[in-house]
Amino acid sequence: MAETGDGEDLVLVTMIGNGEDLGPIVRHAFEMGRPEALLHQLKTVVKKKEVEIEELCKTHYEEFILAVDELRGVLVDAEELKGELSSDNFKLQEVGCALLIKLEELLESYSIKKNVTEAIKISKICVQVLNLCLKCNNHISEGQFYPALKTVELIEKNYSNTIPIKALRMAIEKRIPVIKLHIEKKVCSQFNEWLVHIRSSAKTIGQTAIGHAVSARQRDEEMLEHQRKAEEQSIFYLGDLSCALGLEETDEDSILKFDLTPLYRAYHIHACLGIQEQFREYYYNNRVLQLSSDLQISSAQPFIESYQTFLAQIAGYFIVEDRVLRTAVGLLSANQVETMWEIAMAKMTSVLEEQFSHMDSATHLLLVKDHVTLLKSTLQQYGYEVGPLLEVLERSLDKYHELLLEECRQQIVNVLANDTYERMVMKKDTDYENNVLAFNLQTSDIMPAFPFITQFSSMVPDTCRIVRSFIKGSVDYLSHGVHSNFYDAVKKYLDKFLIDVLNEAILSTISSSTIGDDQAMQIAANISVLEKACDFFLRQAAQLCGIPGQSVERRQASLTAKVVLKSSMDKAYLALLNLVNTKLDEFMKLIESVNWTSEEIAENGNENMIEAILYLDTLISTAQQILPMDALYKFGSGALDHISNSIVAAFLSGSVKRFNANAVMGINKDLERLESFADERFYNTGLSNQYKEVSFRGCLIEARQLINLLLSNQPENFMNPVIREKNYNALDYKKVASICEKFKDSPDGIFGTLSSRNTKQSSRKKSMDVLKKRLKDFN
Repeated sequence: MAETGDGEDLVLVTMIGNGEDLGPIVRHAFEMGRPEALLHQLKTVVKKKEVEIEELCKTHYEEFILAVDELRGVLVDAEELKGELSSDNFKLQEVGCALLIKLEELLESYSIKKNVTEAIKISKICVQVLNLCLKCNNHISEGQFYPALKTVELIEKNYSNTIPIKALRMAIEKRIPVIKLHIEKKVCSQFNEWLVHIRSSAKTIGQTAIGHAVSARQRDEEMLEHQRKAEEQSIFYLGDLSCALGLEETDEDSILKFDLTPLYRAYHIHACLGIQEQFREYYYNNRVLQLSSDLQISSAQPFIESYQTFLAQIAGYFIVEDRVLRTAVGLLSANQVETMWEIAMAKMTSVLEEQFSHMDSATHLLLVKDHVTLLKSTLQQYGYEVGPLLEVLERSLDKYHELLLEECRQQIVNVLANDTYERMVMKKDTDYENNVLAFNLQTSDIMPAFPFITQFSSMVPDTCRIVRSFIKGSVDYLSHGVHSNFYDAVKKYLDKFLIDVLNEAILSTISSSTIGDDQAMQIAANISVLEKACDFFLRQAAQLCGIPGQSVERRQASLTAKVVLKSSMDKAYLALLNLVNTKLDEFMKLIESVNWTSEEIAENGNENMIEAILYLDTLISTAQQILPMDALYKFGSGALDHISNSIVAAFLSGSVKRFNANAVMGINKDLERLESFADERFYNTGLSNQYKEVSFRGCLIEARQLINLLLSNQPENFMNPVIREKNYNALDYKKVASICEKFKDSPDGIFGTLSSRNTKQSSRKKSMDVLKKRLKDFN
């Protein structure tokens, strides 16, 4: 137990020596119910410590005594030191009073220095602000508003809250809005001046752009002409063409120079002011107002005198707007430009349609149309939709051609009225080239000897010139329009002109009562030439439309007018024949000139027949020179057929109550002379080479068969079908019956001389009587 107690004491001492917490041991002792033992141990530990202290004190006692002695010596020294310190302190205080005064003065100086430094700092800030204000004023006075605004912005940003002087700060705060408002007004004033300037410059801008479009169009037309010629010559030229066209491209912005700087400046300054939206609206509204004003047409000036200015102004306006849209980013939107273009397009189409409806000149309408297409070409490059303009031109197409047709109709009427209907005489090669070769009217590729007489009158080349001008006028209107291939339209209007204008005018001339047979023949010859010229007109139209001639030939399409003119040519022949027949009727007065009961035979025939033959000879000689072979045949056969009918009609005339064989034999001599003339002219004119089955003599067949019947020894054979079909197929029963009833020969006439020695009727008279009886029975 003693050993156990010593061990616990040792543990407790160790813990106390180490400064450990004795709480767990105390709690454990109480929990075990043995606190007395712990208390005993603690007392034991205390006793041990006291013993150790006593031993330690005993060990160091001497040293402690010495230390106390030394401490007392130190105390004495401290008193002495205290005295000295007190003396030094007094001396120090005596010296420090003066230094304290100096210190206060120094502190006051430091305070003044601080205030001065602060004042200098404030002054510098104020000077900087005032310098900026002065700089801003100078910029404003010099009109440099953007630097002025940047200066104001600098003042607001860096100094608005740091200006130490309240009065200055408030003054600047009040002036800044005034300055901004002043700048805004000045910029708006300058911008308004620019608006006025750009509006006045729009016409020049538009004219320059349209002039460039004219040049480009001319270049393109020249290149297309070269291409067309090359295609006709089967030369591959397209590659060079495309290269050439590419080289001609130019930058429109480099050509059209106009200053947008005031606009950029105004927009930028308004952006700096933070009111760019307000400026955008202001710009758009003002430009719309200007556009509305530009679209107004003055009633004091004819449109034909102002259309170029009107269209140039519109072109210039939208060229400016296009550049504003591309360069002044954000100022205009594409929708706004589109809206302005729609306004302009609606007004322009309305104006053009109204003006076109009032125009009475094709030339004026064409001039306006050309400028409209140039406007189209100009603005199309900037992306504007120009379809409605082309639609207006398309709707005016018929109106233009009506005016053009009317103008050409008057020219045709004048040409026909002034024509002498005499064949043209070409005295030199230039006349031949201008009037024949120019319209492909030559009948030979060899240049003739001069003077040269044509088969047509001056009406033909004059008409060809009018037709050529009509074609050009039609092509000029249709080109650069809605349709790129307008050849069919040109062909349609060309047909209309040739049929409704030229042909009608010719027919009107033919139907007039003022023309003679020479004029009618020349008109027929002219129509024949014009009918052949239709192919030239078609090639001319194709050429102007940019279509190679070979392509037109491959189409094998001809003008309807060609057929119509051919029909009119027949009418001209008919009119000519009517005139010739009327003239022949004057010569063929057989009823008055023939002695139907003559006792003798007229050996020399009828003088009137000789004159008629001379007249026909002259006409056929002229016709041979100017009419085609088929027309010559129609003319000759018609005239001779009329003479044949006249001879038959003379026998049938009610004025002829009776005729005898002498009269028939006299007419037979006239007929023989006429047949000889017919054969001679038929062969001399070359008709015999072309017409193998017919002849001029055949046109006299009715008269010949009638005379043969009347002079026949056995006229009763007429009733024999075989003989009649062979020898008298051209004769009509009724006509023969009527004529034979008038054929009464006297006993002492020619039949009497041919009769037998007795007084009986001759066999010929008997045969005639039989024929009369049988015809009477037949009827």
